[in-house]
Formats: sequence, C-alpha cells, structure tokens
Amino acid sequence: MLVTHTWWSGRRVSRRGLIVTGAFAAGARLLGKPSAADPTPPTPAPLSSGSLASAGRPRPVTLHARPMTVTLGEHTINTWAYNGQLPGPLISATAGGVVRAPLVNGLTEATTVHWHGIQIAHHMDGAPGYSQVATPPGGRFDYAFRVPDPGTYFYHSHVGMQADRGLYGPLVVHDPREPLSYDVEFTVLLDDWLDGILGTPDEVLTQLNASADHDDTLRSTLLGGVTGEVRHPLYLVNGRGPETPVTFTARPGRRARFRIINAAADTAFRVALGGHRMTVTHADGFAVKPVTVDTFLIGMGERYDFLARLEDGVFPLVALAEGKGARAFALVRTASGTAPAADVQPTQLDGQLLTYRDLRPRRADNLPRPTRTVLVELGMRPSGNEWTLNDRLAGDPYRLQVERGETIRVVLANLSPMWHPMHLHGHTFQVHVPGGHGPRKDTVNVKPRERVEIDVQARNPGEWMFHCHNLYHQEQGMMGVLGYGPPVRVTGTGTGTGSGTGMGHH
Repeated sequence: MLVTHTWWSGRRVSRRGLIVTGAFAAGARLLGKPSAADPTPPTPAPLSSGSLASAGRPRPVTLHARPMTVTLGEHTINTWAYNGQLPGPLISATAGGVVRAPLVNGLTEATTVHWHGIQIAHHMDGAPGYSQVATPPGGRFDYAFRVPDPGTYFYHSHVGMQADRGLYGPLVVHDPREPLSYDVEFTVLLDDWLDGILGTPDEVLTQLNASADHDDTLRSTLLGGVTGEVRHPLYLVNGRGPETPVTFTARPGRRARFRIINAAADTAFRVALGGHRMTVTHADGFAVKPVTVDTFLIGMGERYDFLARLEDGVFPLVALAEGKGARAFALVRTASGTAPAADVQPTQLDGQLLTYRDLRPRRADNLPRPTRTVLVELGMRPSGNEWTLNDRLAGDPYRLQVERGETIRVVLANLSPMWHPMHLHGHTFQVHVPGGHGPRKDTVNVKPRERVEIDVQARNPGEWMFHCHNLYHQEQGMMGVLGYGPPVRVTGTGTGTGSGTGMGHH
C-alpha cells in the first residue's frame, strides 16, 4: 500500500542564517587530553572514563543535570551540563550488559535523558510525552537498560532546546568479541555552540520564529543548498574550540580507532585527518565492510568509526562546519614538533568523500524484504518557520502505524528547500541504495528534492519519536511517531523512580 500526501507548491523559499562575527582495545585512551606541548590547559572539565557496565557487574554513573560555568575561548559562559563537565561523562559498557544511570535534575526546568541509537526498552527512551513524563526540577529518574549491541552512541536531553546547551555526552558499548585490531581509541564529540554568546537557545529559537527575513548565505553543494538555521559563533571538539584544541596522543605507527559523534544542533561537519586516509568500519554503531576514504560528511545525530595508522608528527583533525565558513579542530600528536595552525586546509578535505552507497553491511544485518511501502513527505509551510511530516506538525503529529513483526519500506521524500537528518527512536533501519543493501543506521540525511528509502522492522513495541535531528526543525514541528497498533498516551507525574532492563534487539 502506498500512502501519498502531496501538498507543497514547489516554490523556493530560502532560509535565514544568524551571522555572528568575532568570537577493541588494549590500553585504550577513550578521550584525548592536552599534551605538554599545548600552550594552554583545558578550561572545560575533561571527560571521565565513566562507568563500565559489564554483563554481570554493572556499576551506575549518576548524571547530575545542573548549571555550570565554562570558559570557551574569550567567553565565560553560564550553561547547563551533566556533572559539571562539557561534554558529560563518558559511559562505557559491554554489549549484553546493563547501564544504570540515574538522572538527578538540578535544573530550573523539567528534563530527560535520551539514549540516542540504543534499541532500548520503551519506558527508558527519555522521550517526553511518548515514553515518559519529563523529570521535574529536584526530581530523579533511574534509567536502567540493557545494551544489546556494541557501537558508538551518545546521550542528550530531549526536552525543548536543552540539547543545544551542554546536556550531552558519549556512550560507548564495547564488543566482548571485538574483531578489529587496533592499539588506541579516541572518542570525538563535535558540537556547535551559541549558548551564552547569542543568548540562550530558546531565545534564538524565538528570534527565528519571529523573523520574516531570509538569508541563504549558509550554503553547501554537498547538502543540496542551505545548510542550517544559525551560524554558530563556536564549533567544538570535546568541549574545546580551535584556539585551545584538544590533543589526542599516541606513538607513531600505532593503529588508532576514532569514534566520531555529531552532537550539534544545526551543523553538519566534513571530517578529515591531515596526512592520513581513513578506513571507515562502522556507521551509527553498525559494522560495515571497511572502506577507505579521505573525508566524510556527518549529520547531526550520526556517528562514524574509522581506523588510521598514525604517521610520525603532529596532524590536524579538522571538522568543517559545512557551508558555514568555520570549523571544529583538534590535534593528533605522535611526536614533538610544531602543531599546525587551526586554519590549516588538509588536502584530504577535497579528496574521496564517503557516500551511503559505499557502506555495505554484514549479511547478518540485512533486514527481511518489506511487505508494504509508506510515503513520508518532509515539508516546509510558507511561513518558513514550520517543518512538517506529511503536512502535520508535532502538536498533532503524523503517526505511522505498524504491527509487530512486519518490515515496511518508508520513502522519505524531501519537498522542502533544506536537508534533514531524520532519526528514529528505538529501532535501526536499513538504507536502500542502488545495487544492493545499504547500511543499517538510525539517522539518515535527506537532501532537498531527494528521496531516500529506508526499511524498518517492527520488533520493539511502543510509541517512538521519528524526527529531524536539526533541533530547530524539531522544535518548529518536524516530529512524528512510529507506533504499534492503536495510539496510547503516557500518564504519570514524573516524580518517581523508573527502572527496567527489557530491550528491543536487532
């Protein structure tokens, strides 16, 4: 059955930009820290190793959401974060184990934690109004869930614009039978930052909603046109800007695994490691047939793992803010020497670019053939401030009903003038590419006038958010639901304690 909703007139509407000037591993190192050669120490707290949750002996890490002060370049900023760190603490687990991560809300607003990419028990998903009631100020919620599969994931608030502050952190699930061979491991979180510089994210959203002006200077051929809503004043790697870059250190000749996470609200990054090619091994946590490239584009919510044999020297890890004329920047150091400048332009950025059709899954990860097809149109209303799924806004969301056990094909047809990284909670899907099976993912980029087909197997009952991971588009309406059977409503006060370890599986 093909469901069709055609409504958009096809006229071109450009988007505004806010422009600001000025400001499997033995001995694994999970996050870089400054080397002795760095000119300044870090200002944000370094990421900790978190809590190792093994299948038999999980240990909890409590997430305290609360205000903090952080220095980013020339700016001293009051923001919100977990445990006084930017990003939040690394949570490390082993596949098959249980993560226990109580949330204590020290904010002035209700909040949740969403475990992005994990096929999780529905009541642990942290989606307010769908899987739980948001935890109020002074409240606590005990997140406890099994992590069925290895991979690179992250966690973040799923209330309003909170994730565009410091309320995010990495979650790495290790494979007890890791097939890859490498010597050192680095986790890299990319972010765009405006909190405390342009105002709060809520204030910026209010400005976008109130403005009738349009500015399409934020453009990229790779993304098919306008790239975002905001030109953020800062772009970060692990909580640090280009002027005081984080440094990842290892010995020359070592094989390094990089886990790249895009935690940004509004920015896609083009990533390259100067002087090296990258062998991509995982997309959104799923293993793929290794493919060697020079660079890749990573949308909000996506994750890529790659391997590189490190040369002798100091090398730039560059993440261009695609179409925004800025970058996030870090260093990889294997020897003494002068570090490259933050504006260095590695030739790899213009080299071979990874595409979805390059990513081939393991045979075991292929999903069954779909039994029906559904069309979901990604649209923009004439106001330019409302983004829709099948002409429905989040207040009255489009609901894609599924029955347990079926596999459906969802055709994502982007009729809007901007690209959208579409993310599905509680499931992964298989991207359909010409000539065969594409990668298993949970977030996929859809460019303007593009149609992307994804196959979804319904094996994890619940009401699951399906939305654009551009946080501004999400809050301006691009949020729907994948639901099992008739609709249900979430009830409760949100003041109590939640628990549970039931899981969905691949």
